[in-house]
Amino acid sequence: MQYIAAAIAIFGASIGAAYGNGQVISKTIESMTRQPEMAGQLRTTMFIGVGMIEAVPILGVVVALLLIFI
Repeated sequence: MQYIAAAIAIFGASIGAAYGNGQVISKTIESMTRQPEMAGQLRTTMFIGVGMIEAVPILGVVVALLLIFI
């Protein structure tokens, strides 16, 4: 059961992060087409947002490892 719980934790975290990254990137590209002069600032903000979203799967892996080894 520990392995199933770990797999669900990683699966949920990775699906959520993939959806979040897709939304952030698509909205950033949409904003860049509407206001090209803001492209640099939007890109910087996008990278910060993607970095924060990528913390979710890392925490999912930590939870999965805790479920397996503890």
